[in-house]
Amino acid sequence: DSGAFFSCPELSSLICNMSKEKFWEGMALAAWRCGRGLGGVGVALTVWVCLSHRCSEWLRCCGGGEPRPRTVWLGHPEKRDQRYPRNVINNQKYNFFTFLPGVLFNQFKYFFNLYFLLLACSQFVPEMRLGALYTYWVPLGFVLAVTIIREAVEEIRCYTRDKEVNAQVYSRLTARGQPPAAQPWGRAAEWRAPPLLSTGSCFLRTDQLDGETDWKLRLPVACTQRLPTAADLLQIRSYVYAEEPNIDIHNFVGTFTREDSDPPISESLSIENALWAGTVTASGTCPRRGIELRSVMNTSNPRSKIGLFDLEVNCLTKILFGALVVVSLVMVALQHFAGRWYLQILRFLLLFSNIIPISLRVNLDMGKIVYSWVIRRDSKIPGTVVRSSTIPEQLGRISYLLTDKTGTLTQNEMVFKRLHLGTVAYGLDSMDEVQSHIFSIYTQVKARCGPGSAPLKGSAPTTKVRRTMSSRVHEAVKAIALCHNVTPVYESNGVTDQAEVALVQWTESVGLTLVGRDQSSVQLRTPGDQILNFTILQLFPFTYESKRMGIIVRDESTGEITFYMKGADVVMAGIVQYNDWLEEECGNMAREGLRVLVVAKKSLAEEQYQDFEARYVQAKLSVHDRSLKVATVIESLEMEMELLCLTGVEDQLQADVRPTLETLRNAGIKVWMLTGDKLETATCTAKNAHLVTRNQDIHIFRLVTNRGEAHLELNAFRRKHDCALVISGDSLEVCLKYYEYEFMELACQCPAVVCCRCTPTRDREKRGPVSRLSVLADLPVWSVRPAGDGGNDVSMIQESDCGVGVEGKEGKQASLAADFSITQFRHLGRLLMVHGRNSYKRSAALSQFVIHRSLCISAMQAVFSSVFYFASVPLYQGFLIIGYSTIYTMFPVFSLVLDKDVKSEVAMLYPELYKDLLKGRPLSYKTFLIWVLISIYQGSTIMYGALLLFESEFVHIVAISFTSLILTELLMVALTIQSWHWLMTVAELLSLACYIASLVFLHEFIGLGKQPMGGAFDVYFIATLSFLWKVSVITLVSCLPLYVLKYLRRRFSPPSYSKLTS
Repeated sequence: DSGAFFSCPELSSLICNMSKEKFWEGMALAAWRCGRGLGGVGVALTVWVCLSHRCSEWLRCCGGGEPRPRTVWLGHPEKRDQRYPRNVINNQKYNFFTFLPGVLFNQFKYFFNLYFLLLACSQFVPEMRLGALYTYWVPLGFVLAVTIIREAVEEIRCYTRDKEVNAQVYSRLTARGQPPAAQPWGRAAEWRAPPLLSTGSCFLRTDQLDGETDWKLRLPVACTQRLPTAADLLQIRSYVYAEEPNIDIHNFVGTFTREDSDPPISESLSIENALWAGTVTASGTCPRRGIELRSVMNTSNPRSKIGLFDLEVNCLTKILFGALVVVSLVMVALQHFAGRWYLQILRFLLLFSNIIPISLRVNLDMGKIVYSWVIRRDSKIPGTVVRSSTIPEQLGRISYLLTDKTGTLTQNEMVFKRLHLGTVAYGLDSMDEVQSHIFSIYTQVKARCGPGSAPLKGSAPTTKVRRTMSSRVHEAVKAIALCHNVTPVYESNGVTDQAEVALVQWTESVGLTLVGRDQSSVQLRTPGDQILNFTILQLFPFTYESKRMGIIVRDESTGEITFYMKGADVVMAGIVQYNDWLEEECGNMAREGLRVLVVAKKSLAEEQYQDFEARYVQAKLSVHDRSLKVATVIESLEMEMELLCLTGVEDQLQADVRPTLETLRNAGIKVWMLTGDKLETATCTAKNAHLVTRNQDIHIFRLVTNRGEAHLELNAFRRKHDCALVISGDSLEVCLKYYEYEFMELACQCPAVVCCRCTPTRDREKRGPVSRLSVLADLPVWSVRPAGDGGNDVSMIQESDCGVGVEGKEGKQASLAADFSITQFRHLGRLLMVHGRNSYKRSAALSQFVIHRSLCISAMQAVFSSVFYFASVPLYQGFLIIGYSTIYTMFPVFSLVLDKDVKSEVAMLYPELYKDLLKGRPLSYKTFLIWVLISIYQGSTIMYGALLLFESEFVHIVAISFTSLILTELLMVALTIQSWHWLMTVAELLSLACYIASLVFLHEFIGLGKQPMGGAFDVYFIATLSFLWKVSVITLVSCLPLYVLKYLRRRFSPPSYSKLTS
């Protein structure tokens, strides 16, 4: 029994202690020992248990299961036997064995493709066969071949890129100090963290990871810098502790401990000590590699977006399937359900299967490729990239635009505009006064101290008023020159935050220049060419959560320790000492459209700093809740700081932002601007960019914190009409929590919405209220996100129905994650007004004409079957049914993707034309019904006309009706075209020539001689004058009324664009 099985001592020892080398030997032993009493079941259970145990062990070793922290040992050879995941990347969706099954599964999981597969398979049943097998399998095979080739090309490209990365070589440092020959990178461990560099600090860029192109400082482990050579790293006894793998790319928790020193040295490791995989470095340890790398763990497949147009077409195909079932039931009902009526229903389902065109999806997919190619080749929007070729029609259905401010509407080029000290403010026209204050301070200090001497503490000019103002200006400028994360370079490279660069450049213009900086010191040059040296004791970088940064420095000349801090007013207001001007002046500067920073300082005694440093180091060594403990220690210093000044920088608008927003507004697109700025700054920018018109009222949504306040404010907002809404991120969160649908209903009626103090979280699971807007809006929502904010914008781009990224100055992550990428915001107008409008209208015409082509031949089949006593006999077989939708009509029908109703210049000049598309009129139930009626009329006319005019020559019914059908389709394409392209003419003539040539040279093959009435294509018969004029009459009767109706409609009820084209 199972109890005896599991009590087997050999199996127990194997499960408890199984090595890789003894795996198969032990499994065979257990199978033989335990299988003697259990037979085949015992062997199967033994193999299953061993495999399960072994696979689970290997899975844990390869990164599967629960992620665990890791310790990497140096100088401990006995502890190096650790298993790691393979150090390769794999971005392929399939492998060699799963490619074909995977592609086929993804195709046939949809009803549209599964229907045609079942249809083709049914022809293997003799009772249900209606014609040659290739008439069903060739079209299906063509569709699948196109899909398989496309997927194969993408997989090969992906495999090539992965292979190129995995084939990179590396050199490993050994105890002999000589690196061995280069080996494939895929067999090495990638550098992740921490670097044990022997060459000091370094800078790196993470633009391939988070899209930010600024240079980031990375620091080495301090105690390894004193080693003579890099080879000595292998002689020390130490270990590195790294936290468990996670997807957070902005934090890292670890420790470095050296055991062979007295006492043992422990240093905390953070993100500043980490290098990303693929970084070229001198020496280091590799706690993570392969699938445990955070860059790999952050790789996820974005959701597959389906445009509204594709959903509408899918809905129409379902209606066509319902019509197919109804027609089949009617045909059988007219036979009074005689005999095996259920089999007749299946035969009629197959007979009228052309009602659902199999070529519809192929034509639409090929059309999307053409639209994408046209967008990329447009010289008026250079640099535009189409990364999602499945939704170009969605560009013509945009109702709402969610746009960021910085980097999208603005250039992200900061210009220093204002310095405010509380009692006095300095603008661009008074910067010479600031310069004179700085010059007077250092010239008087130099005069008092003598040439070459260091400045003395407390040095001041003569008059008291002059002394007070000059000292305040000097302290403010010095704080701005010291409190930043800028490193001066003398070559053209990436920089840090644009606002920090603007501040440092301004201090240089007024006389205090940053000349040098490393990880431990800062050097400033005074107007008298003196060098002021400061030692950096601690640096607290800016984060999106804290919204502030700080630095602790020691003045080398005086020994003073000063804590400088700058940040947003919303957080600094609770840190600085009480004052009565901070809030008011921040509001005044924000109303001028300036971005405000509050600068403060605090002097520290030596004992006070030593106590802080001890607590700070202890908190950084913690591996549990490190961020919380570190923040708590830092906040102990952030109290009662002296307010020095306010700074105001301005971000210039991008070129042609105002006319572009006006174009979008005239096109019926409502723009929502999302920004992290103050309410006054956001309102000023909205007015300056003409997002809000001059004569438009603005409703400022009051700050609400609970459900009751939100209810009252929503009621007040409901009484406003045609006004722009300005709301803060906190109020938005409350409204979406309690009254999300009520709020969205009111907000969607506003011509413009400005959301300020809005900072989307980086967590994928906590996208916040802003990213939920695109999900809650019932209409198509389109999101434009800048690259300047890095990862903040990506989640909203992926959540939107159609995402467009603008390549900014601080990175490309948003543009890389977007469906469409543009280089300037002004290109947005042409992308929507021209390409979006054309793509949608062309696909609408193409899809409806393909449906008309299939319904027309189905109507002829219905007439043919009803005339012959509702027999389930096909009218066309073999090559005819295939050629009808391929060589005879494919090129003219597909040429509709080149059609356009107005020129691009007219579409840009009259954006009101775009507004008509928002109602979906080019493809609606009304237009669909019109095309259905046209198909029924033309199919019935052709079939009844052929029966009437050729009654005495009934054996030629196939040639008669098919020729009329081809000519009718070619004329209908000409009727549908609104602007002729030379390729359209070529397609019409080429298709007609192909048909005539097939009649002459392939008349026996295409006729087959096996038609139900014995008819075949007779070249002598079709060359007679009687055949020609009668076919012409049938074609004329089927098409002439439609031409007349089109003329009358354009004459008495012209479309909006017709007046512009005349």
